[in-house]
Amino acid sequence: MNIKSTVTLSNGVKMPKFGFGVWQISDGGEVADCVCEALKVGYALIDTAAIYDNEKGVGEGLKDFRRDEFFLTTKVWNEEQGYDTTLKAFETSIKKLEVDFVDLYLVHWPVQGKFADTWRAMERLYDDGLVRAIGVSNFTQFHIHEIYKTAHIPPMVNQIEISPFITRESLREFCKQEGIVVEAYSPLGRAKILKTPQLIKIGEKYGKSPAQIILRWHLQNDIIPIPKSSHAQRIKENADIFDFELSMDEIKTISALNQNKHAIKQSFFQFDEHNSVIL
Repeated sequence: MNIKSTVTLSNGVKMPKFGFGVWQISDGGEVADCVCEALKVGYALIDTAAIYDNEKGVGEGLKDFRRDEFFLTTKVWNEEQGYDTTLKAFETSIKKLEVDFVDLYLVHWPVQGKFADTWRAMERLYDDGLVRAIGVSNFTQFHIHEIYKTAHIPPMVNQIEISPFITRESLREFCKQEGIVVEAYSPLGRAKILKTPQLIKIGEKYGKSPAQIILRWHLQNDIIPIPKSSHAQRIKENADIFDFELSMDEIKTISALNQNKHAIKQSFFQFDEHNSVIL
């Protein structure tokens, strides 16, 4: 396995197993420089979203690279969900990114009463060849089963929060059985996770940082991590995880750190009984 390794999605599209996220990186020169640096290091997967408000800067960072050198993901935001509004949102995104197509388009959250219509729009974009793959983010088993009721194309990816502090094992197993690739945002959790003694000890064995140990744990669990950083050295360090392999006991030790704790506060949303977002 190396930084260019891929996993084959259910429709045959090859998606990189390791990516670069840009959440909370400012639009303009900062995010453009970060994306450019990541691609120079060897990252091939770039993940953004409409709500990050940095698609234009991401597009700037991609300009010096051939289209076949990167796999681009963006997402439709909650207030733009619904059939017609999703199609319009996608058009806005590709204009900002200055690309003709997106490799992966995701429904950012399951919005109550809307995500089924949003999914129909995703299928339309896929059928029209404007996206190479479609998927969801923050969806549970319930939401995916709801999509199945009307979908003619199943989700190919589910991007969810995963770290050693929130391992999401049952949802991961469900996705595996359904042929849905699991991708992890916030793979490094909160800063205090990096001070965990077990991770420090394993890192000392391999001459790696706790962050590198965590990212390797994701890869060996068939999870695509998308760490983000605005520092060139950290971008490089995060990708330096392909010259060692964790043992099964070490993987179990890391998984046992699970506390079912989100790194990102969910309190800015109101949810119904199925964890669908209420607008």
